Amino acid sequence: MNYIPTIGLEIHAELKTKTKMFCDSANDPDEKKPNANVCPVCMAHPGSLPVANKEAIRKVLMVGKALGGKLAEYSRFDRKNYFYPDIPKGYQISQYKFPLVEGGELEGIRITRVHLEEDTGKLMHAQDGSSSLVDFNRAGVPLMELVTEPDIKSGEQAKRFGEELQLILRYLGVSDADMEKGQMRVEVNISLRESGGEDFVPLRTDITGNSTGTKILPAIKLGTKVEIKNLNSFRAVERSVAFEIKRQAGLLEKGEKITQETRGWDESKQETFSQREKEEAHDYRYFPDPDLPPLDIPGLNLDLSLPELPSEKRKKFKDKYGIKDEAIEIFVRDFTIGKFFEAVISDLNIGSGGDFVPLRTDEEGNPTETKITPASSMALVSLVTNYIISDLVGLMKEKNIKFDNFKISSEMFAKLINIVGKGEISSRVAKDVLKIMFEYGGDPEEIVKEKGLKQTSDEGAIKAIVDQVIKENPAVAEDYKNGKENALQFLVGQGMKISRGSANPGILREEFLLALK
Repeated sequence: MNYIPTIGLEIHAELKTKTKMFCDSANDPDEKKPNANVCPVCMAHPGSLPVANKEAIRKVLMVGKALGGKLAEYSRFDRKNYFYPDIPKGYQISQYKFPLVEGGELEGIRITRVHLEEDTGKLMHAQDGSSSLVDFNRAGVPLMELVTEPDIKSGEQAKRFGEELQLILRYLGVSDADMEKGQMRVEVNISLRESGGEDFVPLRTDITGNSTGTKILPAIKLGTKVEIKNLNSFRAVERSVAFEIKRQAGLLEKGEKITQETRGWDESKQETFSQREKEEAHDYRYFPDPDLPPLDIPGLNLDLSLPELPSEKRKKFKDKYGIKDEAIEIFVRDFTIGKFFEAVISDLNIGSGGDFVPLRTDEEGNPTETKITPASSMALVSLVTNYIISDLVGLMKEKNIKFDNFKISSEMFAKLINIVGKGEISSRVAKDVLKIMFEYGGDPEEIVKEKGLKQTSDEGAIKAIVDQVIKENPAVAEDYKNGKENALQFLVGQGMKISRGSANPGILREEFLLALK
C-alpha cells in the first residue's frame, strides 16, 4: 500500500542580542566558562521580575515581515509549565494564543506562526550516566520559534526550507543560525496516511502541530504524529525524515500501530530512536504570565525596515548580470563572497543596462579609454565570476583564509579583471598575478610590469616562438598536418610556455595555422 507523508517543522533560532530575553545578563554564545552569564532573574531567584527585551521583539517581527506574515498589534507572554533540570523556574516564558507573527510563506510552505520565548540551559551528561551538570549561560537567551503548516512531503523539501530560512535569518542579521553551535535547531512532526486522500488540505494547525479548522473529507484519516527532536544539521533533517517514512510505512504494512512519541536521531546508526511519549498542549497548562504586561506593538515604534533578501538578490544577479544559477547560489549562500562580487562590479563601473563606463580619466576627468560595448561588459562580469569562484575561492580554501580577511581589495581585483579583459595579460598570467596578490597584496598593473608579464601581440616575436616550437616538436607538427587537431593545442601550449604566458594566444594560434599549412 502507498502512504502519503504529512510533515511540518518547528524551528528554533537563538537571536543576536546583547542581553538575554528577560534580564540584563549577557547573551554570549561563545562564553566557555559555565554559569558565567547568569543573574537572579534567569536563575529564578525569589522576588526577581522579568522585563521583555525590545530588540528581540523587533527581530522576530522582521522575520515575520520578510516571510509575508501578519504582524500582531497585540501580543503577550505565557507560562509553559514543565519540570526539567535545564529550566530553573519550573516553567518557560513563551507565547501561546497571541504570537508576534501569524501566517506567511517560504519555499511554497505556509507558516503557521512565529513566536518568541526564552531558551533553556544546557545539560552535560557524564559518559557513564552517573550524573549530569547544567550550564545556565544559555538559559533565558531570546529564542524565536517558527512553526510551519504540514505542507512538506519529503526530507529533501524539509532540508530546502530550513536552508532558505537560515539564509534569511543571516541576511536580516537576527541570528547567526549556526546549527553546529546549537543556534538553530529543527524538530520534525511527521505522520503517514493512506493514499487516496490527495484532496486533503491542512488549513491551520495549533502550536503543537494539531489540525485546527482543517477541512478533511470523511474518508480521509490522518496518521499518528511522531516528533523528531533537536536535529543539528540539514542533512540530519533530510535523512531522519526519509528513515521515519520508511519505518512508519513498514509498521503499517505489518498491521502495527504508530506510537505518538518523541524520537531522536542517531547520526552514527542513521536511524531514529524512541525518547519519550509526546506531550499534548494541555500538559503544559499555559496561562498568561502575570509578571509581564501585554505588548502594544504599534506603541513600541520599532524600525522594521528590511535589507535585500536572498530571493531579491537571486533575481538581481540573474536579471542584471546574467550569471548562471550555480554561481548565483554561491554568491547568495555566502553573502561575503556575494558582497565582494558586487563591490568588484561597482569598481568596474558596469551599469545596469550593460554599458561599460571607462575606468581611466585624465586630470580634468575626461575619458582616456574607449567605451567598451555592452557585450564586452557582460564578458567582464563573466570574468569576475569565474576568477572569484574558480581561483580566489580555491586560494582561500588552500590557505584556510576567510573571505573577509585577505589582502586583495575589490578595487585591485577589478584592476586585474580590467587588464585581462583588455588583453594585456593572458588568463594563465592572470592566475599567477592573482596568487601574488593573494599572498602579498599589491597592484596587478605594477606586478605585471615588474615581472615582465604583459601580453605581447608583436607578430614578429610570436612568429619566432612558433618557429622554435615547430623545430623542437617536428613529430607533433607532422601529426597536425596529418589531421590530428589536438596536436595544435599542444603546440600552442608550448608556445605559451616559452613566452611565459606573455604571448597573445589568439595571435599565437593564427601564426601556427599559417606555419603549418
